[in-house]
Amino acid sequence: MNGITVGFAMCGSFCTISKAIAEMKRLVGLGYRVLPIMSDNTYNKNTRFGKAEDIVKEVEEICGRNVIHSIEDAEPIGPKGMTDIMLVAPCTGNTAAKLANAVTDTPVTMAVKSHLRQSKPVLLAIATNDALGSSAQNIGKLMNTRHIYFVPFSQDDPDKKPNSLVSRFELIPNALELALSEKQLQPVLA
Repeated sequence: MNGITVGFAMCGSFCTISKAIAEMKRLVGLGYRVLPIMSDNTYNKNTRFGKAEDIVKEVEEICGRNVIHSIEDAEPIGPKGMTDIMLVAPCTGNTAAKLANAVTDTPVTMAVKSHLRQSKPVLLAIATNDALGSSAQNIGKLMNTRHIYFVPFSQDDPDKKPNSLVSRFELIPNALELALSEKQLQPVLA
């Protein structure tokens, strides 16, 4: 996959950040160039899952470049042709709602919007506790949007969190390869 640049946008599903970072390492190991992008919360908030500063440092070391973390720095992604595919992993219900309804108010949503101006594929790795609740309509809308693809997902804890869905992060490389060919990895509901 030499020559392919993946915009790797990370949102604040903090419990899945470590899974996303593991897949980021894997993509780099497979020969992809990775352009890291973070939402404001991911870039700035310390949580029980890690300190923001440590996460940013690790991501920058993996990718060999600075994290894009402002709307202004994300805007040129499309016009400058900086990415071949945009991956949002994890993609929260909040970010999915914004993408489904054309709200561009974060570095991640701007990166996706800018990238889509070039009619290039976007791959979403959903991770949200309300995917089968309030966020279902937005996910459905995105599933019917041209150039938007999904990493297959499933319920992560049907008994305690019946509305929660989390993508199978280990399928990111396969889903990415197919999305580059404008195809959806099946089954979406894994």
